[in-house]
Amino acid sequence: MSSKPPSKPQRIVCLSAEAADLLCRLGAWKRVAGVTAYYQGAASVARKPKVSGFSKANVPQIVRLDPDLVITFSDVQADLTAQLLRLGFPVLATNQRTLEQIEATLLLIARAVGEEKRGIRLMKTFRSELAPVRARRRRLVYFEEWNQPLISGISWVGELIERAGGTDAFEEFRDRARAPDRVVDPAEVLRRDPEIIIASWCGKPADLGSIARRPGWNRIRAVR
Repeated sequence: MSSKPPSKPQRIVCLSAEAADLLCRLGAWKRVAGVTAYYQGAASVARKPKVSGFSKANVPQIVRLDPDLVITFSDVQADLTAQLLRLGFPVLATNQRTLEQIEATLLLIARAVGEEKRGIRLMKTFRSELAPVRARRRRLVYFEEWNQPLISGISWVGELIERAGGTDAFEEFRDRARAPDRVVDPAEVLRRDPEIIIASWCGKPADLGSIARRPGWNRIRAVR
């Protein structure tokens, strides 16, 4: 490994898709050495070696890339972060859960890669495009993060629902950072009767047909 890192990281490994996307938008893509397999950039974006999934990574491959910065995300990658630190690599670990924290993380990563000015411009665009809309009637939205068991959305998801003109069906759970603390009862989803269901299962495609076939869910407005 290099004894003295350069002023700007030149061999960056991104173990989260959002960090990879951010570096692409910051104009730092040429300095990315490896990414998570979950990052699917535009066709015009140069391909990079896939070095990880989300909870697991090919550590020997990362070592061979000899990164001068590794960016990780969430408590799920805590053990992986510790392993890379013990191997002597500089690691930036983030755990953003709200839109405010996402903005702070955007600037933090931009500074870490020497692109703070671009990061500030990008954050202004982020804020502008996510400005709340006016809605005559707020629709009830159930966001499903996982299906076994059912897990409702985290803070930033609920915030986006509200900014888009909806109401989070399980607003009382969204400030709970740990997924096991956001488990919901299928019968309670049926009782609350959401008008819209958004499914984004973490790590696998959502099966909308299986959602519609759940016992009694044919009575939910969103399914009808």
